[in-house]
Amino acid sequence: MKRTRSFMEGEENGGTGAGAGAGPTSLSTGALPSYQQSAGGRGAALGLMSLSQLPISLSNRDGALLAIEHAKDSSDAATASSRGAWNAEQLTEYEGKQNRHAREPNTVEINNIKEENGGLPEQTVIHRVGSSDKLTLKDIACGPIDVIAEQMHGQPDEVSEELKVELREILNGTGGIQQREEFILLQTFVLNRRDLFPESLVQANRNQLQILVALKTGIPVFLLPNISVTQSILIEVFFHKRCRNMACQSQLPGDECACEVCSTKSGFCNVCMCTICSKFDFDVNTCRWIGCDVCSHWTHTDCAIRVGQVTMGVSPKGSGSSHGMLFNCRACKNTSELLGWVKDVFNNCAADWEVGEIAKEVDCVHRIFLRSEDLKGKRLLRKSEELLERLKSGVDGRIICGEMQRFFQELEAEDSEEGKGEDAKMIEPQDACNRIAEVVQEAVAKMETVAQEKARALKRARLALDTSTKELDEKKRELQGLQLERQRKKHEIEELETIVKLKLAESEMFQTRADEARSEAEKLQRIVVDKSEKAEEEYTARYLQLRLNEVEAQRRALFEKIQLQDHSRPQQSALQMAKIQDLLKRVYSQKEFSDLKETSGSGL
Repeated sequence: MKRTRSFMEGEENGGTGAGAGAGPTSLSTGALPSYQQSAGGRGAALGLMSLSQLPISLSNRDGALLAIEHAKDSSDAATASSRGAWNAEQLTEYEGKQNRHAREPNTVEINNIKEENGGLPEQTVIHRVGSSDKLTLKDIACGPIDVIAEQMHGQPDEVSEELKVELREILNGTGGIQQREEFILLQTFVLNRRDLFPESLVQANRNQLQILVALKTGIPVFLLPNISVTQSILIEVFFHKRCRNMACQSQLPGDECACEVCSTKSGFCNVCMCTICSKFDFDVNTCRWIGCDVCSHWTHTDCAIRVGQVTMGVSPKGSGSSHGMLFNCRACKNTSELLGWVKDVFNNCAADWEVGEIAKEVDCVHRIFLRSEDLKGKRLLRKSEELLERLKSGVDGRIICGEMQRFFQELEAEDSEEGKGEDAKMIEPQDACNRIAEVVQEAVAKMETVAQEKARALKRARLALDTSTKELDEKKRELQGLQLERQRKKHEIEELETIVKLKLAESEMFQTRADEARSEAEKLQRIVVDKSEKAEEEYTARYLQLRLNEVEAQRRALFEKIQLQDHSRPQQSALQMAKIQDLLKRVYSQKEFSDLKETSGSGL
């Protein structure tokens, strides 16, 4: 593997992957990785910044189930069964609700009137959205692009930031299986939509587009507030036209590659993604990534071992009897020798490793050469087992790394001695010619490879120039759009001023009519009062007349009663006198009888 991997200043954002085993790239400032061909063997190690401050989840673009992982833990994949999308009735009801929201006018307040541009008054229009219109992640995942964009444009930026923070928490997996299922459901909504096209996403709000891209890719980096990515790049990422790795951002397919992997896997980037699992991480400059010598595609070591791409075979750079562990590239179907690859990784990149990573690298070497059958491979396997035991016993990782490097130096010394012994032997003319032809062919192949690398670098530079030109044109269009928007706002303000003036004139007219109606009402009120007084007098007179008639009738009745009593009184008086006389007679008779009895009693 005679390929040098280094960062180059001035490369485009879509530069190729980095690291001795690293297809993944880093979010380092200013520089992005690229490849260079070197006739002198492998180059120096790569320098990458630590990304512990920026957790980036791994994602699988081809499936509806995505693994939500952190940047430093690429092996921790989590999958779950996705839920079904809404049925047709729910979607119809939702779209109808959104259309009703779109038709309902917002309350508009006019304030902060100030003079600008030669006396032109500028007014601030504040759109107030009620609590019932507050958007949710489900609304953005399912709702029409133009309707949601209009609603997000009318809402404060704080609402969009709250939605992005909520989605970041879901993607980071802090809420457990419930949030993961919620994310899978939202992602299913986005993947099942049939109304998303580049032309429609151009109308989307930037925050809305960031949320859609994050839902589709499962990467929370697109939701960061300080991310500087144009809207066109977000659209390209959404439709698999650009790498979703923020540290890469290469146009897809990378280097216009037409291999089986690049042409069949949607969203695959040969610069920074694994040819098997289509994921990227930041384990750069390690043995955990294997690069192909021919096509520069990258594969996770674990993935290659799992699918059987690390096997024994005849070395492509040696004679027919030279066997060793080989890597079989899935993209170009060529093989690459692994012993020299591991040696270059330890010699060029070990100085940048942390102490805790050395054990992972030695274990990775042990797994690569576990089924090795050649002498050197078995020796490396035994050496890795020995070093793993020493690491478990507490030996410093730097010492172990130095011993591994000395082991590779011993192998090189043995190879050089064997080469000298072969050179000392008598060489037949035909063998000499064959060897010269091989050397010439190898030199020509190296020159062709260098030319291809230079052509690729030139192509990347042209792509970078084209990208910059497109971004400049896009910025110009955005500026024109902002100017048109500003002009439209001015026209709207003028229309609002005209409406305000008309409303003021109408209010004055209505005030005049109200005054006239008030005076007429006062006149009518006076007339009503006069008529009421007159009616009350008439009513009083009639009432008194009726009462007088009633009193007169009562007087007549009493008079007749008195007359009737006067006619019947003599008869009653005579009858009563007779009764009185009879009573007196009885009294006198009884008195006489009593006197007589007393007289007779006294005579006795």
